Amino acid sequence: MASLRNGLIAAVVCCGTLVSAAAAGGDHLVSSRLTKRFIDTQGHYNMSFYHVNDVHAHLDQFSSSGTDCTNPAKGCYGGYSRIKTVIDDTRASHPDSLFLNVGDEFQGTMFFTYYGGEKIAETLNQLGFDGMTIGNHEFDKGDEVLGKFLENLTFPIISANIASDNVRLNRTIKPYHIYDQFQLAVIGVTTETTPDISSPGKGTTFSDSVKAVQDTVDHIRATTTITRIAAITHIGYDEDQRLARETSGLYLIMGGHSHTLLGDMAGAEGKYPTITRNKDGDEVFIVTAYRWGEYLGYIDVTYDDEGKVLAYHGAPIHLTNTTKQDPDLQKQVDAWRVPFQAFAQQEVGYSNVVLDQSTCQTKECLLGDFICDAMLSYRLNATTGTPPDFALTNAGGVRATIDAGPITRGEVLTAFPFGNAVVEITVSGARLWDTLSGIVARVNTVNGKAVTSNLQVSKGIKIIYAPAANGPAGTGKLVSVTIGGKALDKTRDYKIVTIDFLANGGDNMFSPAIAGFTILDTLDEVLVNYIKQQSPVDIALDGRISEVKKCVKRRRAATSVQGGM
Repeated sequence: MASLRNGLIAAVVCCGTLVSAAAAGGDHLVSSRLTKRFIDTQGHYNMSFYHVNDVHAHLDQFSSSGTDCTNPAKGCYGGYSRIKTVIDDTRASHPDSLFLNVGDEFQGTMFFTYYGGEKIAETLNQLGFDGMTIGNHEFDKGDEVLGKFLENLTFPIISANIASDNVRLNRTIKPYHIYDQFQLAVIGVTTETTPDISSPGKGTTFSDSVKAVQDTVDHIRATTTITRIAAITHIGYDEDQRLARETSGLYLIMGGHSHTLLGDMAGAEGKYPTITRNKDGDEVFIVTAYRWGEYLGYIDVTYDDEGKVLAYHGAPIHLTNTTKQDPDLQKQVDAWRVPFQAFAQQEVGYSNVVLDQSTCQTKECLLGDFICDAMLSYRLNATTGTPPDFALTNAGGVRATIDAGPITRGEVLTAFPFGNAVVEITVSGARLWDTLSGIVARVNTVNGKAVTSNLQVSKGIKIIYAPAANGPAGTGKLVSVTIGGKALDKTRDYKIVTIDFLANGGDNMFSPAIAGFTILDTLDEVLVNYIKQQSPVDIALDGRISEVKKCVKRRRAATSVQGGM
């Protein structure tokens, strides 16, 4: 096997398909169906794919936490000027290649907060993308804003499971695109949970992604001679694997949405590519490129005449300080910063600890504690009536870690970019128990649909759950809830501080939606004021969300007594 692998690597280099030293550091994996590569006389065809996903307005380089890179000595990552360098330096030797965007360009930094989609569109057009599917966050400002953004793009927009009564969306979104020069079709799909986690119009719907892909594959095969079909899917890594298992005729999936790191690096959740068998027993290759543009995905595949992948080579390319920035694009990005830079750099306080976001979707996290305590404090200081019992927010709304040291407005807006407003709601104890049970189990107890985020809570509430034996981290069965030092009482009402997104049914937590709440201050302003009050911030996790303690029964050792009484 070693000699075969070495031979393959040599062949890859000779054929000009090795992208960079960064890619060379990854595995050069071989399909179990491989017999021999690059045999053009047998009709085998080699093609390369570059892909990115979930960049979230990180047009510029960023620190490891996702906030602006203010200290290059600690490392800077990503930025579209680095991606452009790699693309421009390598695509000339890859004439048979596509560069695809797997969605969620909106939300995440001041570039979107200040400019909306304008500068993102300018950047994407300069990069030379060949196609893009739509992420859920593209709908955060509604259909009309998204439609205007899509009209400014110069490449195909692809999603097979979106139907809309919006004229702009109808005009721009297509279920698939055929690249005639490569005799290849690309299908796109967008997560069906978008209405629960974003703001599409009521006339915009999202059908079952598996059915949409299979129907589109069948249509392409019935109406064309195309056999090579790939998909760009903003549905998440787990759903990508389900899509692979439950379809036929699709052999390459480039995914996004779940921010999954694949490869052989530390922290990777799986191999790049991940290989799954489809309904026919054929191999399907799944790749995704983490988040924020820290990695540029790259995979080179060899197709047989049936459109199946015979062989593959590639690895995510890590974009670090060692990757040069394209000077022209970086000059534009630097200029776009000027109008908001002074505001973003305003220091609002100081933290002695890292306010970590990285574990918020699986357990209690420090930034989750801090934002919920800020929300609770805001209402405790403002109300003259019955005080709230606790605060609750969704982990999916906590977007980036705030590093130790000075805290800037830009960091606050990067960590909480959605413009959510704080609200107060009142719910019965019985509904609260059902709501928390659904969040912990990730299934809404009323409608049976998936709850799409974990929660974070403030002081004043303690949640204990039994973790699921085979489920994702942070999921399981609710065991107990203590509010104000007392067990949750299903017969009384509770006043909760949360955000308008959740009260309106977002993430399917409070669904059906809560009626009659009042919009209060925005979350970023509430947090800025709280940071000023608490500075220097010095907090630690306190177990407000925890797993049930396992009782270990110990057998008492028998005492041996020698001799008689």
